Order: sequence, then structure tokens, then C-alpha cells
Amino acid sequence: MFAYEQCLLCLGYHPDIWYEAALFLEQSSKLLTEKGDQNAGKLFADEAATVYERAITTLLKKNILLHFAYADFEEGRMKYEKVHSIYKKLIQINEQDPTLVYVQYMKFARRAEGIKTARSVFKLAREDGRTKYHVYVAAALMEYYCSKDKSVTYKIFELGLKKYGHTPEYAQAYIDYMSHLNEDNNTRVLINKVLSSGLLTAENSSEIWRKFLEFESNVGDLASVISVEKRRNLMMDKLKEFEGKETALIIDRYRYMDLYPCDTTELRALGYQQPVTQTFMSSSTEAGMAAPNANVVEEESVKKPAYPKPDTTQMLPFKPKKVLSTEAHTVPGGVFPPPPVASHLITLMPPPACFNGPFVILDKFIEQIKDMKLPDAPPQFEHHVNGDTKMDPGTALSVEHASGKKRKIATGDSRNESDDEDGPAVPPIHDIYRSRQQKRVK
Repeated sequence: MFAYEQCLLCLGYHPDIWYEAALFLEQSSKLLTEKGDQNAGKLFADEAATVYERAITTLLKKNILLHFAYADFEEGRMKYEKVHSIYKKLIQINEQDPTLVYVQYMKFARRAEGIKTARSVFKLAREDGRTKYHVYVAAALMEYYCSKDKSVTYKIFELGLKKYGHTPEYAQAYIDYMSHLNEDNNTRVLINKVLSSGLLTAENSSEIWRKFLEFESNVGDLASVISVEKRRNLMMDKLKEFEGKETALIIDRYRYMDLYPCDTTELRALGYQQPVTQTFMSSSTEAGMAAPNANVVEEESVKKPAYPKPDTTQMLPFKPKKVLSTEAHTVPGGVFPPPPVASHLITLMPPPACFNGPFVILDKFIEQIKDMKLPDAPPQFEHHVNGDTKMDPGTALSVEHASGKKRKIATGDSRNESDDEDGPAVPPIHDIYRSRQQKRVK
């Protein structure tokens, strides 16, 4: 648990860390309880509740996920009053949509206290102006599946239809419920009622017309199918996206689930659009065959031409290092290996440790260059009669060092200066050592 506490110091705004920490304590509590240590199990369970409480009261006050997880945790401990307080606290937050909260609250009330308590929660949801149509659908289906009372379900759907008759999703949910009851006449009356109410626009009613056509194709005769199709075409003529696509509209008469009477090329040529997503079909289907799975679609996407992308296999990973090698290209935080050509060049050069100075002070060197005055004309050398050029002593010394020649010893005899540099060396006149040697020989 110490690791989770340290992690929460940096990742306190991540709900998954809080949930994992509480789940760890909850599982530890169950394990200790199974082994017979009731006190330790209760202690760990209380710590898990404390973690949830810290999360929803400090950094994640508006996080719905943690509130739901906390409510389920307390429901498992049979603390229903605490669960009620959690949901009511979450509903009181004005900045967010409480529809999902009411739906989960109704489910909890039905599980813990029965259908009557769930109805009271649904009453609170109806009075809240922030809720959406999902509350009516959830309450109606709860009555149908749990209390088995079709009359109450019908009343809830009708009540919601008066309020959300302009919402196509709610009308579709109501139509699906009526189709599930296998009451053909009531379903047909409901669809006609929704379409003739005038609350739905032409764009929003396209899915209702598709369901109507599918319903008549399943339970009606050919005359009713053609009648519904004509009414649908009249409505579709008002939409620009279906203008001139009468052939594409007939496809819905013969399609079944993901089976289509045309292949992908023909569907695109006809301008057919999927009824749910309203996007062109992107999977390859043969006539009368099911749409392929995601693997086939992925294979087709590989065959299609795409924009050029970088070769990720040539990208070198970033590896922070403390000790840097000679060929490393240093950047803040680590190193990047240089390109192969540059790396080979660096291996041919001596390492930086071989040079110990002197080092050039760049600032002063640049200032010296800036202040330097260059001559307007090249320097003129003095020429002798024989054509030789007389150089200054510094230049002459540099030339001698570059050519590897030794300087001759300067003497008082001016004739030595005109001797050839490659000739034998002339001994000095007053050489004491040579004079002593000559006396001994005599």
C-alpha cells in the first residue's frame, strides 16, 4: 500500500490509481476474512472505504466512475444508507449531466429495496430538468423485465414520448420494445404515430423509415412493403443527399443485417450509405455475402495507396546515460547515436582526452579578428639583382622549419651569408679547442 500512496502523490488526478488501491485493500480484506481473521478483514475493508472517501472528497469530487465504484463497494457491505448518500451527493453536482446517475441509482434501489423504491427514484428523475430520455427507457424496461407489468411499461413509454417525441433515439427504443412484444398492429400504429407527429425532421426520421421498411419486410406483404417504400422515397426527395439515388434506396428492401445484394463497388457507384453510421461502406463484400471482419478490412487498407510515412524501423531509441561515449551525440537528458557516416568519422579521430591544451578563448579570438586591420594590397617583397627575394626573418624561419633545413651558424664573415645553404659548415676563426689540438700535433 505504501507504493500506491507514493504513486498518488504524483498521479492523484488519475481515477484508475485510486480504484486499484481500493481494490487491493478490498481483495486483501476478503482474503483475510476467508482465512478466519475477521478483525483484520474488517480493518482492511474500512481502509478501502477511506481511500474511496479521500478520492471523492479531495481531488476527484466530480468523478462519476469512482462514485459508482464506492457505491457498489458499500452495497456489498450492506450499508444502504451510505449508498443513498453517495448517489444523492453526486446528483447535487450541477455542472454535469445526472442522467446516468439516476439510471444507476434506480438499479441499486431495485436490487436493494425493491421496485417501489426504484419508482420513487424515477419520480425524482422526472422532476429534474437536466435528465434526458434514457431515464424513461431504463425505467420502462425495468418494469417490463422485473415487475412483468406491461401496462406500467406502456404508460412510461407514452409519457416519455410526449416529452421526447422529437428525439429519434427515444422513438427507436420505443419501436424496438413494441417489436419485441410481437404485436404487429400496435407496432405499425406506433411507427405511423411517430412519423406523422411532425416532431421529427426529415434527417432524423430516416432511421425510423428504415425500421418501418424492415418491419414490413418481415411481417407484412409485398403491397405494404411497396407502400412504405413509396412514402419513404417521398420523404427522402426532400434531402439533397438522397437526390437522384432512387436505386440506392431500394437496397434496404433486400438487405439483411450485414448482407447486401451488391458488392462494395456497386454500392459506392449507387451512392448507398449505411443506415446507422451514414457512411459509405469501406469493407469488401460480395453480392449476398456477409461483410468481412476487421482483418480483411485491414488487409485492403494496406493495398490502397497511402501517404509516405517515415520508416520507424530506422528510428533509434532515446537512451539516457550517465557516462557518455566518444561517438555519442549529447542532448539535454541523454544521448542520441549519430548517423552511421558521422559515427565512422568520429572513430577515426583521436579521442578528446588526447588534447590537453592550449585552448583558444573564442571570445577574445573573435574580438582580435574583428579589430584586425587587413592591408588593402598584398605585401611587397624586396628583390635583389639576381632575382632572389628577401624575406623577413620570421617568414624565413617558418620556411626553414617547414622544409626541415638547419640554420647556419652566424659568423662575422659576410661571405658565409652568400654561401649555399646546402654546403659544408665552416668552422669559426677563433676556435680555442681547435687551436689547442693543433699545438699538440706540432
